Amino acid sequence: MSSEKTRPTKLKFKGEKSKKKRKHEDNDEGPSRRRRKDEDDDAPETWVFPEGPNEIRGPTFIIHPSDPSPITITYDSTRGRIVLHSVDKDKTDDSESPSVKDRTPAEVSQVWVVTRVAGSPTINLRTGVGEGKFISCDKHGIVSADREARGPQEEWTPVVFPDGMVAFQNVYEKYLGVDEVAGGQLSLRGDSEEVGFRERFWVKVQSKYKKEAHDEEKKRKEGLIDVPSVDEAGSNKMYQAWGAGRSVVSSADKTELKKARKDGRLAEALLDRRAKLKSDRFC
Repeated sequence: MSSEKTRPTKLKFKGEKSKKKRKHEDNDEGPSRRRRKDEDDDAPETWVFPEGPNEIRGPTFIIHPSDPSPITITYDSTRGRIVLHSVDKDKTDDSESPSVKDRTPAEVSQVWVVTRVAGSPTINLRTGVGEGKFISCDKHGIVSADREARGPQEEWTPVVFPDGMVAFQNVYEKYLGVDEVAGGQLSLRGDSEEVGFRERFWVKVQSKYKKEAHDEEKKRKEGLIDVPSVDEAGSNKMYQAWGAGRSVVSSADKTELKKARKDGRLAEALLDRRAKLKSDRFC
């Protein structure tokens, strides 16, 4: 019997690279890992659910599980106002409707663009059609979408619950909710003290923006993204030095500065501390 090694019979061309077989180190994948793997394989424009507040960004679809038909927050660019429309308003046949979780926007007016200041937990909701107005809420709980610039009343803090639903808290620590007004019409209010059925929404974002949030979080954990430090002395010397370049720093506690950095308003807090040091009554 020949001791020569058996050669493979598969036809192979000269210069062709051999393919390496993938080895599965762990056969059992958890549900969250499997779901994330499926979302990575999705198209960038696929609508998915965010798992954390930081993933709510870019084009966003907001829907409320009302009965008998879910409603979506829509912007009427002709009248310049927010309208709550049933997602089945144009349905003519008796076919079975998809579940709330399977819904996707059917019109551009149902899509809102979420932006945020870097490092801030709050977001801004801007219309996807028209002139790009911001959703705001005043101290009386009146919600509108007619602001051209963002300020404190245009800031919202998303709260993601374990079941995946989202609540939006305004600057007055009240929650956005669906309210029934005279004539059976539905509208948005921003004066709810606690979160109930009316204040919970399903939110969907595009897959590429969710992946972008994951990549940023990964870089932050690896130390590739720098966190701005609180350098009060350097800021005063560069921007707010006294006569002859003399730098004066507040002796107050720096705890407020750390909180301001987390909220994305570090420069404003430094300016307030500097203003308290002024002795000139005309400043």
